[in-house]
Amino acid sequence: MSRIQSSINPQSAAYKENAEHYEKLLEKLRERHSEAATGIREKLIVRHRERGKMLARERIDQLVDSHTAFLELSPLAAYGQYKNEVPSAGIVTGIGQICGVTCMIIANDATVKGGSFFHETVKKHVRAQEIADQNNLPCIYLVDCGGAYLPEQDRVFPDKEHFGNTFYRQCQMSAKGLPQISAVFGGCTAGGAYIPALSDENIMVRGNARIHLGGPSIVKVAINEEIDGETLGGAEMHSKVSGVSDYLAEDEDEALARIREIMAKLNWPTKCHADTRPALPPRYSPEELPGVVSANPKIPYDVREIIARLVDDSDFHEYKPLYGDTLICGTAYIHGYPVGLINNNGALCSESSLNGAHFIELCNQRNTPLLFLHNITGFMVGSEAERGGIAKNSAKFVYAQAT
Repeated sequence: MSRIQSSINPQSAAYKENAEHYEKLLEKLRERHSEAATGIREKLIVRHRERGKMLARERIDQLVDSHTAFLELSPLAAYGQYKNEVPSAGIVTGIGQICGVTCMIIANDATVKGGSFFHETVKKHVRAQEIADQNNLPCIYLVDCGGAYLPEQDRVFPDKEHFGNTFYRQCQMSAKGLPQISAVFGGCTAGGAYIPALSDENIMVRGNARIHLGGPSIVKVAINEEIDGETLGGAEMHSKVSGVSDYLAEDEDEALARIREIMAKLNWPTKCHADTRPALPPRYSPEELPGVVSANPKIPYDVREIIARLVDDSDFHEYKPLYGDTLICGTAYIHGYPVGLINNNGALCSESSLNGAHFIELCNQRNTPLLFLHNITGFMVGSEAERGGIAKNSAKFVYAQAT
């Protein structure tokens, strides 16, 4: 490895101008994350708590191992849509550790339209399942949903990423041996009932959890049977009579503890397949990153300055450093894990496309994950580029990524 030597001066006027610009953008991003987590629906949150229920993110915080991070996915899904009344698309997804096992966690947010599924909710749910399937992650479903949001059902069911695809993926993962564990904390109606029903193990919370394909009002209209929700599909009935539930929990704390107990006895590997080494901090602080990238997108910067503040010990082994220099490729470690980095440093030309294609093939052979740092206006154009075979060589780059 060779350590990157930074030429950035944190005291320069340009650095300070860049840092000020990006700190403002970061602050706006933090505000939007905060709004998605708890903002704009205070009354609904109060009502939710009055029922003795935790918020979706609170359940996750209690579920994952202490002193470990939860990597939330798509926290700003559906931002700017539906008058911002569906923050995070009404569902929280992300990767966390439970009893040392890395899992995908999918949690409905019942403070958002009762946890109903919108078009974006389905896409986010399916994307989380796709990541879990690709990376061999057990799935934990924290269920508190009312099925599809009926006024939007024309957008929930069509398309490749439709509502039924969530069940298909859950079945496929279970068939592969990827554990599917669910806990029901509230309503679980219509299509939503299939999430716990398709799980390998299922927990229901007494008093709040209900599973039924048709609620009391539908039962009354359909067959003229009058019945309350608890008798129809409550936790005790499903745990003692129907067998839909495997475990009856007295409260949410017990349900979350039961999930941890299941995961602890899952006999699932807790180590990454990659050979790791002790993590080292970068030699240049990541806190300097906002000052590295120019506030003016027309002013270029050297992507190595970014790499120097990301990778362990700022060590970066550059692949083909004298060839195709508008795409910087190389290997490094991040938090002790080996990674291959592909980083734009200008427009892609034939040489840089070939450089990237060859590097991806090497990483595929060595089972090394890839990290892309994007900053590109596109491929090089013009007669010289075309005579140099840009169409064919850039296609090789695309092919390497696809395969």
